[in-house]
Amino acid sequence: MEIYNPSVKKNVRNTEAAFPAGVRIRGPMRPCFEKILTKEALEFVAALERKFRPRVKYILQCRKEQQARYDAGELPSFDPATKAIREGDWTCSPPPAAIADRRVEITGPVERKMIINALNCGAKMFMADFEDSLAPTWDNIMHGHINLRDAVNRTITYEDKARNKSYKLNSKTATLLVRPRGWHLLESHIEIDGEPATGALMDFGFYFFHNHASYRAKHGGYGPFFYLPKMQHSREAAVWNAVFDWAEDTCSVPRGSIRGTVLIETLPAVFQMHEILYELREHSAGLNCGRWDYIFSFIKTVRAHPDRLLPDRVQVGMTQHFLKSYTELLIQTCHKRGVHAMGGMAAQIPIKDNPAANQAAQELIKADKLREVLAGHDGTWAAHPGLVPLVLEVFDKNMPTPNQLHVKREDVSVICADLLQMPKGKRSLDGLRLNTRVGVQYLAAWMSGTGSVPLYNLMEDAATAEISRVQNWQQIKYNAVLDGGLVPGTASLQ
Repeated sequence: MEIYNPSVKKNVRNTEAAFPAGVRIRGPMRPCFEKILTKEALEFVAALERKFRPRVKYILQCRKEQQARYDAGELPSFDPATKAIREGDWTCSPPPAAIADRRVEITGPVERKMIINALNCGAKMFMADFEDSLAPTWDNIMHGHINLRDAVNRTITYEDKARNKSYKLNSKTATLLVRPRGWHLLESHIEIDGEPATGALMDFGFYFFHNHASYRAKHGGYGPFFYLPKMQHSREAAVWNAVFDWAEDTCSVPRGSIRGTVLIETLPAVFQMHEILYELREHSAGLNCGRWDYIFSFIKTVRAHPDRLLPDRVQVGMTQHFLKSYTELLIQTCHKRGVHAMGGMAAQIPIKDNPAANQAAQELIKADKLREVLAGHDGTWAAHPGLVPLVLEVFDKNMPTPNQLHVKREDVSVICADLLQMPKGKRSLDGLRLNTRVGVQYLAAWMSGTGSVPLYNLMEDAATAEISRVQNWQQIKYNAVLDGGLVPGTASLQ
């Protein structure tokens, strides 16, 4: 038996004759990669790509056309053509027992040590991430699939020789969910019929093909479970639903076994929540408030509107009216349709060398999570295992039931103006500098292969880098006046 060692970089012989027709592997073959890149798995992924590539290209073209309309002056709004879906009396399939209680979910990249620590930390769920918290190098992606296979089979271990410490799974672990990449990202290391593979289809395809049988056997016949990122319209959810149907049928898995939670992390998607759930109604596990990407998307979507400049991002908290409206509408929508409404990320990490600062950070986390559970959320996210007990305590005290699907939030009434109301606050030189520091430092780490980076006592990923980049761009483009009369990009800052 070959022992997997992620530090080994030796190449294994790579011959195109070993792969299905039309499939080319452009990345190096490391030890154990052949266990993922089997002929059967590649045939499965290639079939996915050939069937759904045209639909993926279509939805991406629709995104471009819609953004052009926003750039021409239009603002996002509810679609009159789908009013019947929003007002209709329908529900999604009920959640399986394996994901009924999701009060605390930890998230992190598909790295071996991270997976073990996250599964062992006491959280109800662990979202293993191929997206924002992972730099998508070929080695990172392939090692991630090996790590997930070993986690599902409960054979995953890790030896930290520097610390002389061994890691293995506890007898009781969190339920595993996987987040593939968004529709817009390609995987250049695999070509199918001369074109790069779609990252989302590759991530989903390899994971589902290798793990669905073992996973379902451990979760009451349901699963695997997924998080679906970066959607902007229900037509994109319809493609995911078709992918799930096809995968289930191809592998003789009962329809509705796969479940996916959609991250509502783009401004256009908040106006499509009912429609997204409707498209996924047999496969839906709910919606999640992807707060950091949502703020980034807000700026990006209205990038051509000079009257919509945001204040410093540290001031754009969840109590701002447009974000409060977004979360309340999400909770109301999910519970009306019988699925989970998940809260956002607590990005803080323990501050070991400053007890006072650590205590202050913990109080902020408690207040944020108390706001979420009292609003009706069924669970929330944490970025660090050390935060899980703290967050769990807040939800345990205030949510005695497995979830809050019974909290219908019929008091909520949200209109377009609520979701588009500009946040209050100031723009400062300190905010500009923070964006610059975080953006540059994160990008340096990402380019070296690390996608989840501790910066200034927060666990940062690509979402924060995106906010930092686009907010600085917005201020420079529109000559935003900072506190003290300074204007980015002008001589006043020389």
